[in-house]
Amino acid sequence: MRRLLYVLPAVLVAALAFTFAIGLRDRDPSALPSALIDRPLPALDLPAVEGVDLPGWQTADLHGEVMLVNVFASWCPPCRVEHPVLTRLTEVHGVPLIGVNYKDAPEAAAAFLVELGNPYRKIGGDFEGRAGLELGISGVPETFIVDADGHIRFRHAGPVLPEHVEQVFLPLLRELRG
Repeated sequence: MRRLLYVLPAVLVAALAFTFAIGLRDRDPSALPSALIDRPLPALDLPAVEGVDLPGWQTADLHGEVMLVNVFASWCPPCRVEHPVLTRLTEVHGVPLIGVNYKDAPEAAAAFLVELGNPYRKIGGDFEGRAGLELGISGVPETFIVDADGHIRFRHAGPVLPEHVEQVFLPLLRELRG
């Protein structure tokens, strides 16, 4: 009976660990749901980032064409990974790219864009993270596909990789562009 008291906690912990492992298997952490899908882009008014030769933006400026809104930061390693993919998407496929520079020092953001190139049409500074809260981001990078009416149609958490462009972004962009 005494042995059972020693073994029972270990068996219970092992059973719980097994249950959690089965529940987490096959989960894609980038497939986080968003309450903003098919809703208007939140009303944002983001100032220009000092040292970057682009204007800031307001949500009202973004209507009329299908575009990507990308939340990035110079201190974010995955943002460096996705940067050439986003650049190619804008250059090859002509997709307008709007930036939200998230909780970043303006001089660091400017240096990041000088080093890697600037694919953005406009960049607004979200220095305190308020826009990130409005967009419901879980971290950086995050990218949203916004339709011509200003509604969020898709959200991608994490770096945009070439397979995401081919499998998800381009088909949806083609559909939205008509």
